[in-house]
Amino acid sequence: MAGRTVTRADLCEAVYQQVGLSRTESAALVELVLTEIAECLARGETVKLSSFGSFIVREKGERVGRNPKTGQEVPIEPRRVMVFKPSSILKHRINGTVADGEADED
Repeated sequence: MAGRTVTRADLCEAVYQQVGLSRTESAALVELVLTEIAECLARGETVKLSSFGSFIVREKGERVGRNPKTGQEVPIEPRRVMVFKPSSILKHRINGTVADGEADED
């Protein structure tokens, strides 16, 4: 299941083609949206995009890991990780099923 990767340039081109802004304005708009999402996540906020899904920042505590080669225990520092939870609408769209009357839960 080899899919192609969508890049920022692809997103800018799509905005240019579908919205009618200039290429420069389209690139600025895409960059502004991505920057705002990234800044919200860096502050630990959840970003919820209706009919798409939610980007959630979770705190992970310190734990003990193990080096698989040596078996030696290694402490893993506490950290924040980002999780994406797709909406039910996006799940149905990906699987090609119809979401009859389902409300967006995310």
